[in-house]
Amino acid sequence: MGKLTKTSIDALTIPEKGQAFLWDSELRGFGVRVIPSGLKAFVLQYRNEEGRSRRIVIGRYGVLTVEQARKQAIVKLAAVVGGADPAEERAQSRAAITIREVCTWYLENAEAGTILGRKHRPIKASTLAMDRSRIETHIVPLIGTRQVRALRVSDIEKMQMDIVAGKTAKPRKEGGRGGKAAGGPGVAGRAVSTLQSLLSHALRYDIVENNPAAGVRKIAGKARTRRLSAAEIRALGEAMEIAERNEENPTGLAAVRALLLTGYRISEVIGMERSWLHADRGYVHFPDTKTDGQVRPIGQAAIRLLKALPEKRGLSLFFPSDFVDRPYSGVPETLRALCAIAGINGVTPHVLRHTFGSVAGDMGFSELTIKALLGHGARGSTQNYVHIDEALRLAVERVSSKIDQLLRHETATILDWAA
Repeated sequence: MGKLTKTSIDALTIPEKGQAFLWDSELRGFGVRVIPSGLKAFVLQYRNEEGRSRRIVIGRYGVLTVEQARKQAIVKLAAVVGGADPAEERAQSRAAITIREVCTWYLENAEAGTILGRKHRPIKASTLAMDRSRIETHIVPLIGTRQVRALRVSDIEKMQMDIVAGKTAKPRKEGGRGGKAAGGPGVAGRAVSTLQSLLSHALRYDIVENNPAAGVRKIAGKARTRRLSAAEIRALGEAMEIAERNEENPTGLAAVRALLLTGYRISEVIGMERSWLHADRGYVHFPDTKTDGQVRPIGQAAIRLLKALPEKRGLSLFFPSDFVDRPYSGVPETLRALCAIAGINGVTPHVLRHTFGSVAGDMGFSELTIKALLGHGARGSTQNYVHIDEALRLAVERVSSKIDQLLRHETATILDWAA
């Protein structure tokens, strides 16, 4: 046993079960603990005034350096000499902590990158933004003042039903973008998922004693089955022509067309950078998507659209905002305007994505191929590789071309479906 160093901690053998410790030779009671998952944390073991052996976790290795943890251990040992009991103080603090306080802890630490999410990586900014919205709109207003230890599964399921009933729905701010914060099963289920996740993180970091949301049964949301028919795609194409003559924002119109021609998520389309498009090889390399880095096929109709877009202010984005250096955010408004002209209802950016997949299904492509086209991560060739197989190239080209023909009213060679 020697002085704890980064080298000695990195070399620590991960146990198959239970936990293993490596103790520091210079500061009595200071050590590091490793569990079968590979997670390593600094700990401090001491005896309180009653002579009882206590152990507390100082922090996770990797978030804290050895020297940072050592300094904290020295401070806590000094407090023990003065009669304090850090373990008891932490237990009392955990017992009294409220949902609001846990949410604040989660948002602050996730934003700082010290909480690891999927695949042991910091939580994505887009995920954190959605979590913040659900926390501030639904979770804190309904149960923010409740102590975590006092919460029961029934309390959280009641919160879920209150969200379904629209008790936390808020109207859109006047002049603002986007729709209102609504209720419904889907919104409620996602709020519960956020609560389960943040409490799971808090439990792992010893912030709370239990996760009362772990056993909650999430209400099933309605399957989103809305898709555009061939007639509706034609109507949307006609609406685009009218909007162009009326000088509707060209960036918004191009983004809506790109959504239909690619089947990409709205965040992927508006955040797409010019260097990601490999037109000669028919793919877009997304370094970071909902399912991590991906190579996604793209048809010639979509490539022509993207290559025709002018660069704005030297920015790398295909769809930049008109006034600030960030992605264009007016797609929902443009889509609503187009649908009003076309006389069709119930259309969102996701409906355009679902339409792309549905057209592929109508054309006889397999479920596995459709999942690959939509980037659901079910097919290895669409993950972070630069190889797109010919079957996938054919599929994306045929689907993209068919939708493009409908938008342009070139119907002579098209077998319509669901007209």
